[in-house]
Amino acid sequence: MERPKYLYFIGIGGIGMSGLARYFNRQGAIVAGYDRTPSEISEQLSREGIDVAYGTDTALIPEEFRNADAADVLVVRTPAVPIHNPLIAHWNQRGAAIKKRSEVLGLVTQDRRTVAVAGTHGKTTVTTMLAHFLTVGGVRCNAFMGGISGNYGTNVLLNNDAAINVVEADEYDRSFLALHPNEAIITAMDPDHLDIYGTAEEMYAAYGDFAQLVTGKMLVHRRVLPHLTEQCCPLPHAEPYALDDREGPHAENLRVEDGAYIFDLIAEGHALRDLRLGMPGRHNVENAVAASAMALHVGVAPEKLREGLATFQGVHRRFEVRARSATGVMIDDYAHHPAELEACISSVRELYPGRKITGVFQPHLFSRTRDLATDFAKSLALLDEVVLLEIYPAREEPIPGITSEWLRQQLPEMNSTVCTKEQLIPLLEGRNVDILLALGAGDIDRLVPSMAAMIDRRA
Repeated sequence: MERPKYLYFIGIGGIGMSGLARYFNRQGAIVAGYDRTPSEISEQLSREGIDVAYGTDTALIPEEFRNADAADVLVVRTPAVPIHNPLIAHWNQRGAAIKKRSEVLGLVTQDRRTVAVAGTHGKTTVTTMLAHFLTVGGVRCNAFMGGISGNYGTNVLLNNDAAINVVEADEYDRSFLALHPNEAIITAMDPDHLDIYGTAEEMYAAYGDFAQLVTGKMLVHRRVLPHLTEQCCPLPHAEPYALDDREGPHAENLRVEDGAYIFDLIAEGHALRDLRLGMPGRHNVENAVAASAMALHVGVAPEKLREGLATFQGVHRRFEVRARSATGVMIDDYAHHPAELEACISSVRELYPGRKITGVFQPHLFSRTRDLATDFAKSLALLDEVVLLEIYPAREEPIPGITSEWLRQQLPEMNSTVCTKEQLIPLLEGRNVDILLALGAGDIDRLVPSMAAMIDRRA
């Protein structure tokens, strides 16, 4: 794509927006943007030389942008920012081009071969794994990840000589339909974002449209493939994968040794024995199967893949162990969908059999809480006790009657409590906490350091 001279990002602190901002900054464009509140990401952008403002007053727009010809400015917006935002109105009045983040990422993927990773859960981990495997394997890539890589401390990897793009393909707002994928992975299609799609069938249809965009190899989780083929014509490039799927890439001889998962990988004509995954969680072994098979497909040598698996340090807030002692463990996870909660809690049960598990869950979005309440209740019931924080609204206005107390009432008989963020640490201090999980996609991450410190103090 032809690079704009000036790029102004509205919602620049978002994980996807910040990755694009870094990409164009690296390309030599002049980049600035707005976000509602400071965050670790936005502050890092500032340190990298990107002007970030935290108010919608147009006087906060850098002078060089205000003086620039509007034809030289590309404004990138995220759907998370309302269309009536004063900054969007300002750039509209000036006549600048305004594109969604997904459209701009789609333009970037036109430049070179692209592997897109989609799915209602697992996509961030698989994208980050694949980017790491390619990097270790010497396959030069740009990677746009939906989380902060534990290995690289960033959500974007940039290489001026990149031969391939690795991108996370987000189904929210049908964003992934703007991409141009050569290869793809689809990890899951559990109903989500029903505020956008209305029904699960409409969401499945969007995934079918995404699958039609893929021109080459496509790895699709075994559970997903039947739903996908119902939505579109036969997909000759689609290959099923699963933890134990004998038809396609899969794992064998899976076991836990010294707190780590060891397994054999059968994929792409290879049988790699006794691989060690550097990230905990049984569901992450399944993620590793998909990422490993695609890495082998695009040219990573088997022994380099072995090295990549062993050295993978995970993703920030994806089954991230934040404190560990003889008396307690604290794990932070981004899980905000019932299937993600179930996968996380089940993996903790496997790693710490017989231990008491306390979960602190912050529901994300009123609509998701309402639409998936029954499934949330089943997943949260896997805990020994649960503390519910107030619902994180993100882009939504409250829905009458939909509260964390309402969700708590859907739970079976178990030890459950609702509290505010300010009440959380004192409440936990008064309890016998063994394994502590922080769960959710809102701002619960700001409480994680205090939760981890509490576990460390008890040691």
